[in-house]
Amino acid sequence: MALELFLAFLAAAILISLSPGAGAVNTMSTGLRYGVKGALPAIMGLQLGYGLQVVLVGVGLGALLSQSQLAFELIKWFGVLYLVYLGYQKWTQATLNLEVQAGVNESRSRQFWQAAFVNLTNPKATVFLLALFPQFVDPLAANQALQYSIMGSTLIVVDILVMVGYASLASVLSRWMKSERHQKLQNRIFGAMFVAAAGLMASYSHKTA
Repeated sequence: MALELFLAFLAAAILISLSPGAGAVNTMSTGLRYGVKGALPAIMGLQLGYGLQVVLVGVGLGALLSQSQLAFELIKWFGVLYLVYLGYQKWTQATLNLEVQAGVNESRSRQFWQAAFVNLTNPKATVFLLALFPQFVDPLAANQALQYSIMGSTLIVVDILVMVGYASLASVLSRWMKSERHQKLQNRIFGAMFVAAAGLMASYSHKTA
C-alpha cells in the first residue's frame, strides 16, 4: 500500500473511531465506573468484535449482509435488543463506592464479552467496512490479504487509542461522581445513551448501504 493511500486510510480510521457510537458509550460508561485500567477489558472486547467484523468483510460475508435483507435485519435487530438490554442494565445499576474498587477483577470477563457483542452485533459496521475497504485496496495487486491485514490492524490500533482517550476522559469526570445522587444520574444518562444508540441502529436502513 502506497504511503499516500495509507495516510488517507489512517485519517479515515481516526474519524471513524472518533465518531460517537455504542462502543464509545460502553467505554465511557466503564471508564467512569472503573477508571482507565478497569476499562481495558471492555476496550479489548470491542476490538474482538471489531476484528471479527473485519474478518467477515475479508472473507466475503459482509457481501451477504449487503445483499440479503433477511440476514441484515436479523443481525440488526439482535443488536438493537442487546443495546436496549444494556441500557436497562445501566439505568437500574446499583451505585458504587468509587473509593473501593473491589469486585472489578470479577467483572472483567463480563465486561470483555459484553463489549465484544456491542461491536459484533452492529451490521452497520460490516456494511460500512464493505464500502470503505474497496476504496483503498489495489484490485490488481496480488497481496490482497496483506492489504486487508494492514487496514484491519490500523483500524484496531487507532480504535484502541481513541477508546483509551474516551476512558481517560470519563475517569477524569469520576471525581464528580462520588455521591450516590450523581452516580444514579450518570447511570440514567448512559442508560439513555445506550437506548439512543439502539434507536440509531434500528433506523439504519439496508437500502442505504
